[in-house]
Amino acid sequence: MSTNGIVFNIQRFTIHDGPGMRTELFLKGCPLKCMWCSNPESQRKGIEPGLYKSKCIGLKQCGACKAVCPKDNVIQFLRNKPIRVDRNICEGCLVCGDNCPSDAIKRWGQKMSVDECMEIICRDSGYYEESGGGVTVSGGEPLLQADFVAELFKRCREEKIQTCLETTFCAAWSEVEKVLPYTDLIITDLKIMNEEIHRAYTGADNHLIHENIRKIANLHKELILRIPVIPHVNDDDMNIEKTADFILQDLNNDIKVLQLLSFMRLGVEKYESLGREYPMKTLRFSRHSFQKRVEKIAEYFNERGINCIVGTGA
Repeated sequence: MSTNGIVFNIQRFTIHDGPGMRTELFLKGCPLKCMWCSNPESQRKGIEPGLYKSKCIGLKQCGACKAVCPKDNVIQFLRNKPIRVDRNICEGCLVCGDNCPSDAIKRWGQKMSVDECMEIICRDSGYYEESGGGVTVSGGEPLLQADFVAELFKRCREEKIQTCLETTFCAAWSEVEKVLPYTDLIITDLKIMNEEIHRAYTGADNHLIHENIRKIANLHKELILRIPVIPHVNDDDMNIEKTADFILQDLNNDIKVLQLLSFMRLGVEKYESLGREYPMKTLRFSRHSFQKRVEKIAEYFNERGINCIVGTGA
């Protein structure tokens, strides 16, 4: 029987998370709550509605969502327009979204079987072969659905499709081990080296993350490291130096590449659709000065012998 996972997005023909042309699956659920997260719909494991208020044509003109909802007052209205979803009573059935004629209610997440995912993946097998691409599973945190990922990657291997796991590594090693035999490439972040600062900005400490990365390096698995560079959070000299020390001393510099991803204000509309405030809305910085700083950071890593680039390009 094909295992089910909860998927919130599938992107075909992507070129950013792994080599070549890829199909990327994004899974629901994450143990971290990074303040700069651009995919807040990935954080909670269950299926949930996203409410886009401006798209709604009005309760008087339509009202389809209220008519089909099995609970009373899940979607609350004021002056004919929706103002919020009561997520304490919403069951996540999303019949409201299925019946909304204006797409004002988006389904964040759906159950999909490995068979259903493979049907989509195999449509582009020719592109993988020509470009050296394959399949990437990201999140959220895919290791929260490790059985699903393991079966999916096993099936990809049978089809000779390259596999890439993009993970936070905030997961038990027993879950990592389920996926490793079928994983060709791993992408993970080194967000912040200081444990207390890491907890303040992500909601969890980094001990387990770093321990798992060390184990991966000891196994000599192909590994891409990333730093989401956030101004005034992790772009200081001390954090950058400690990151370099970790790569050189703890990982023996056994990585494919270190990629610096410059902070962008992404996902603001998604936060609004989920009834949440964007955590980084008060962050102020000069884009020009910040980009120069990112380039200097890349220069520093390269001077220390770490293969570092800005962005996800090869």
